Amino acid sequence: MIIVKSREEIELMRESALIVSKTLGMIASEIKEGVTTLYLDKLAEEFIRDHGAEPSFLGLYGFPNSLCMSPNAQVVHGIPNNTPLKSGDVISVDCGAYKNGYHGDHAYSFEIGEVAPETKKLLQVTKESLYVGIREFKLGNRVEDVGNAIQKYTESHGYGVVRELVGHGVGQKMHEDPEMPNYGKKGRGKLFVEGMVVAIEPMINMGTRNIKQLKDGWTILTADGKPSAHFEHDVAIIDGKPEILSTFGYIYKALGIVSNEEDEFRREPLVL
Repeated sequence: MIIVKSREEIELMRESALIVSKTLGMIASEIKEGVTTLYLDKLAEEFIRDHGAEPSFLGLYGFPNSLCMSPNAQVVHGIPNNTPLKSGDVISVDCGAYKNGYHGDHAYSFEIGEVAPETKKLLQVTKESLYVGIREFKLGNRVEDVGNAIQKYTESHGYGVVRELVGHGVGQKMHEDPEMPNYGKKGRGKLFVEGMVVAIEPMINMGTRNIKQLKDGWTILTADGKPSAHFEHDVAIIDGKPEILSTFGYIYKALGIVSNEEDEFRREPLVL
């Protein structure tokens, strides 16, 4: 059942989403060659708690950490460890924060040092596909309109779209209806309505769309060992249109990136 949010609830969710955004911005300042993902995870937990929230992922379904950190061929759900990051790595950092009864949940794929051009392109196209999908999250459209847009965009570049893992509704629970696949046929699935809030998150592989799982019960890998990319925003339907509740702005500020990619999805400019 889709749980529609009031404007007041959406504003509470924006607060939670922006705590995640700020956490990822802090991570952007710290993530580099030689740093371990376990160190970054500890920083994130402290940062989230210092902002009056709780880490959404810690203990969720038994997950042992506050961040999902998934380098290179890991798609999602990677467990932080003591292996130092090295130049050429790319890594998805997925984060959640719970405050005032609502979750925020979004993700960004970072480059470490000098990354291969073909891997840079994978990250670029995957991030672009996120916004391609968000444009379809509007009143009158359906779930698979979003997935179809993401699928067409990424497959046109020769990439594989993961089928087994999907985006989702978000609210008082981390995972709510509807599931938001990154593939599909236009005109199918649940109808979008005013006040819906979802996490849209393309998970796109350089090669095959097929995946496998490690024996740890969490880590998802590409079946062919090629890199994967993952980007995610929390998005609400307000006045019939998609509005992003999260932002990559704090990441871009830390990395010195200038971007207006989110502007079309905000009624008012975001002040960092």
